[in-house]
Amino acid sequence: MKEALRQAFSEIHPGLKPKEAEEEANRCLYCYDAPCINACPTGIDVPSFIRKIATGNLKGSSKVIMEANPVGASCARVCPTEQLCEGACVLNEASKPIAIGMLQRFATDAAQKSGELLFAPGPFNGRKVAVIGGGPAGLSAARELARLGYGVTIFEARDKAGGLNTYGIVSFRLPQEVSMWEVEQVRQMGVEIRTGVKVGENISKETLLSEYDAVLLAVGMGKVPSLGIEGEHLSGVYDAIELIEGTKEGDFPSQFSGARVAVIGAGNTAIDAATCSIRLGAEQVKIVYRRTAAEMTAYDFEYRFAKEEGVEFRWLTSPNRIIGDASGKVTHLECIRMRLSEPGPDGRSVPVPIEGSEFLMEVDAVVTAIGQTRHLSLIEALGIEHERGIVKVDLETYETSRENIFAAGDCIFGSGQGEATVVSAAQQGKLAAYAIHRRMNHQAVETA
Repeated sequence: MKEALRQAFSEIHPGLKPKEAEEEANRCLYCYDAPCINACPTGIDVPSFIRKIATGNLKGSSKVIMEANPVGASCARVCPTEQLCEGACVLNEASKPIAIGMLQRFATDAAQKSGELLFAPGPFNGRKVAVIGGGPAGLSAARELARLGYGVTIFEARDKAGGLNTYGIVSFRLPQEVSMWEVEQVRQMGVEIRTGVKVGENISKETLLSEYDAVLLAVGMGKVPSLGIEGEHLSGVYDAIELIEGTKEGDFPSQFSGARVAVIGAGNTAIDAATCSIRLGAEQVKIVYRRTAAEMTAYDFEYRFAKEEGVEFRWLTSPNRIIGDASGKVTHLECIRMRLSEPGPDGRSVPVPIEGSEFLMEVDAVVTAIGQTRHLSLIEALGIEHERGIVKVDLETYETSRENIFAAGDCIFGSGQGEATVVSAAQQGKLAAYAIHRRMNHQAVETA
């Protein structure tokens, strides 16, 4: 049974075969000033890496990709390419865009199989940087800092580095070994990655601030927040993040077999939780969302995939309470129908309950996916300014309110700051590394 589930969670789409990749690469027009480059948040030179595939230079192709994007193998699988590079492809007007994501995967898969180290560290410059968090932003910053000659230590609270890519995206979209290869590329450059270490518990913030010349906060976000409704602690209520993490580690809960599942939320994590539930054997999966499809935050390709998998959507529906039986097991989700009123301060229409429209939905499990909490205690321990857990930074320098403490990735997302995507986190990590380098050089000049 467990082996069958492992197969169900294996990667959905096979990679391109060499002949397919060559033919697709030869469709590229290799545009001068190609719009696909500008559409990529990390600025990958798309025509260059595709041309190298066409000429059989797979190592050169993968180096072009990974130089711009240190988590380029993961992004080949999870980036919304139809909205980014492929969406900007000039061939959209004539036929169909180049399959840039699949070609990127082809090149980086070849790099993984080769086992070669793609980049080397620079000569040690005598300065050290601590990176708190080993996700996409932290890894990207660490890789760039190592190339610039810094001694870098990543402090990662989990047993494995990689963050969202390792734990938070379902295996059938992003196998864990892809993320771990990216981690190893960084580790082999001399970056020390200390896993299972929580700043504030296993090492003090005072130690970091005294032993390192700069600190980069790249902790991402945490678990799903409480719904604040009755019954959410009943047996059969799951945190979407924890559910996905479990399946990434080979833990497949049997309670989903033949179950009726309601997933609350409509972001990418909610979609992953819903399709994850299908693959765990759920008989029926419904996504419950208080707004409409037009307001959902999940990518279009994720939405299409969920529908293909058989996930149902209940729009303009909000949970009121979760009901259980005498044994404390979930039996129903009480919902109320909603309508959209005028846009609120964030520009999104505000959902308003329709009085008297309550109804019961029979369920065996409820999965909550309404966003993620912030690492507030760590942020406050570092003494940096934030707004409800969203770290405030100068978006030119990624510096926080405290000198020599920088921040990047999902911890700065929100209130008009940053963007919560893997590729954007990677770019922020790179830019933060360059900002740290500029600050350190400036200091060196001043004190000389």
